[in-house]
Amino acid sequence: MSKKLCVLSVDLDPLSAYYEIHGLGDPPRQVKHTIMKNALPRFEEALAEWGIPATFFVVGRELESYEDTQASLRRLAESGCELGNHTYNHPYELCRLPEQVIEQEIRGAHEAIVDLIGPERAPVGFRAPGYYINEKVARALSNLDYSYDTSMFPSPPYYLAKAAVMGGMALRGRRSGAVLSNPRCLTSPADPYRLDPDRPWRRGQGPLIELPVAVVPGLRLPAIGTMLAIAPEWLRKNVIKVMARRPFFNLEMHGIDLSDAVADMIPTELAGRQPDLRVPYTKKRERFRRCIDDLREHFEFVTMREAATRLQREGAL
Repeated sequence: MSKKLCVLSVDLDPLSAYYEIHGLGDPPRQVKHTIMKNALPRFEEALAEWGIPATFFVVGRELESYEDTQASLRRLAESGCELGNHTYNHPYELCRLPEQVIEQEIRGAHEAIVDLIGPERAPVGFRAPGYYINEKVARALSNLDYSYDTSMFPSPPYYLAKAAVMGGMALRGRRSGAVLSNPRCLTSPADPYRLDPDRPWRRGQGPLIELPVAVVPGLRLPAIGTMLAIAPEWLRKNVIKVMARRPFFNLEMHGIDLSDAVADMIPTELAGRQPDLRVPYTKKRERFRRCIDDLREHFEFVTMREAATRLQREGAL
């Protein structure tokens, strides 16, 4: 019997996205591109050690940062990893933008990635900033003949925690750049499904496959890299044990998961607000390695593109 499928997906959000979330303005120039400059090479090194592929969701404008970054992404693509679309500018308010602007955001990132790695490896999948899409985004993806979306994150606990943090910031007179998703997205299936293009949180007969970000069954707690980075050993092992029983595991991480506040000289104004930045890079990498080793017993690691193709072919939607 073949193993179930697991995808390690990495959102390469720039540090400016975290400054925006915490209402801190623009990051200092010297750390503006630290995710692509420092964290991305660490992922490249870790994946080679772990012997697995990954899917990286790329913000188009970040491809303009460093030649070393471009070379790293090319090597990853050539080694069997996938580059997916994460918009051009990473606007958290994507779903609220006019349809024409949404199209520009998605097409702009698509073209930037194609320019980098060639049309034969053109993106076929998308993840939205802020973990949700609406019918306008679904149309834009269909216009590009994308095969999958992986934005839905049906985790009420995450949503409530995010709302509480944003509310607390507002009471202190500081505005977060984050945006709360449509609450109906919290009701979306936790396993892969073919989405309704008019109501993407529901099953339908549209062309797009939805590969949701993983949640723990029952309470639908987040089962993502940030949680695994900061959780105690017993909790990490229990989450992995539970997720090993799932038919598919979309393990979502962020570039910041392999960042190091000290080594990368990330200012305390941000590091003090990001619990995962308080854990040294070497310790986080070791924690993730153990998780990967445990998951390998139950899953075959593939790219998101491969997962979408195989799930559709096997009638698992």
